[in-house]
Amino acid sequence: MKKLMVAAVSSGSGKTTITLGLMKLLQNQEYQIQPYKVGPDYVDTQYHTRITGKPSRNLDMFLVQDQTRLRALFEKEAQHADICVIEGVMGLFDGLGVDKDFCSSAGVAKQLNCPVLLVVNGQSASTSVAAVVKGFADFDPDLMICGVIINKVASETHYQLIKKAVETYTNIPVFGYLKREAGIELPSRQLGLVPDREIDDVTEKIQQVAESLEKTFDAKSLIEKLPEEEVSYKQAKYPQFSELKVAYALDEAFHFYYQDNLELLAAHGVELISFSPMRDHQLPEADLYYFGGGYPEEFALQLAENHLIRKSIKEKHEQGAFILAECGGLMYLGSSFKKDEQLYPMVGIFDGISEMTAGLRKFGYCYGEIKKNTLIGKKGTTVVGHEFHHSIFNTKEATVLKMTKKRDGEVVKNWTGGYQKKNTFGSYLHLHFYQSEYFLQNLLQQVREGS
Repeated sequence: MKKLMVAAVSSGSGKTTITLGLMKLLQNQEYQIQPYKVGPDYVDTQYHTRITGKPSRNLDMFLVQDQTRLRALFEKEAQHADICVIEGVMGLFDGLGVDKDFCSSAGVAKQLNCPVLLVVNGQSASTSVAAVVKGFADFDPDLMICGVIINKVASETHYQLIKKAVETYTNIPVFGYLKREAGIELPSRQLGLVPDREIDDVTEKIQQVAESLEKTFDAKSLIEKLPEEEVSYKQAKYPQFSELKVAYALDEAFHFYYQDNLELLAAHGVELISFSPMRDHQLPEADLYYFGGGYPEEFALQLAENHLIRKSIKEKHEQGAFILAECGGLMYLGSSFKKDEQLYPMVGIFDGISEMTAGLRKFGYCYGEIKKNTLIGKKGTTVVGHEFHHSIFNTKEATVLKMTKKRDGEVVKNWTGGYQKKNTFGSYLHLHFYQSEYFLQNLLQQVREGS
């Protein structure tokens, strides 16, 4: 197995486009690719999965703070791959606070001893690119920057000028470039890229990038330079809850799930069932219902019109069913969604109205101290997660979490959130089930005892 991280000087450098094009190029050359994403992003991983046919995995140092557990999540899939391709997050050294190794692409690369291909935007620059590359290489000599790829190059002449400058002033090779072309950009909305399932020609766009890279990027030399590594992964043994069924919402409105969360449920013997709040009129029988995040605001009309399943979910809640809702799931379980001065009825478990806002309301990693016993933990314990939303939930429901955002050891923001009614828990917090050894086991034990 070989591994490579594609990281960038900054956000907006073209890291995702080049990562997807490279994955497609290697896939076309019949390599078995296992994709990963640094950080908590849900959308980029869906593109990875579309291209490689393998579920992409998140590698997040905040959501999974135990290094052994995080490395195991990498090795679990790496053992089956020829090449593991990890897409970085933001700029190479950008993480939580000023610690260059915490929650950054660099931190994950060093933890996994992974070589880094640095993406640099070459638009309107030449020799200055060499200064950028040299600065990144000298900033952390322990990091293995194995090569550079230049994005947004105007011509072959422009590229050769940049390549010569970088290789004159640094010891880092330049393996090629991606030419600046119209029509290959992937559309974005408030949370990043538009999900791949909403773009009809996404595969064609990425194939176009791969074909361009095939002409201008020396993938063969790069792959030959990467060291070969043996992976020895041993599957952990978990207590079994084989009598339990978990039904999770899955359609265009709800699809933000960590693949490792779903697989950890399966590893505990749970039977997984998917359903669509947009299309299904009957709710499957289950012991726990899981509503992940997504874009319910984009499909408010369809969700509102499906009154049969909304009624069914509300009835299940009233009967004491266990329900977990994250972000978009919380919005759906509220009483209504407000859009363009119109109210769209939602499930109505929580008495609250959600609506979109012009800017980000919450962004980043946070701690949630639990103030009363809830589905996700007992009073006095703390969970970790991340919030990233352009909406607010207007409600008078009592909150059950004291939320804290910390940076460099200092508290930078406090707020409250999270709601528990009967056996239903909803919040804006996205959770990773590997955050602690017993997080999921404790949740499933609650469900078992209450079912």
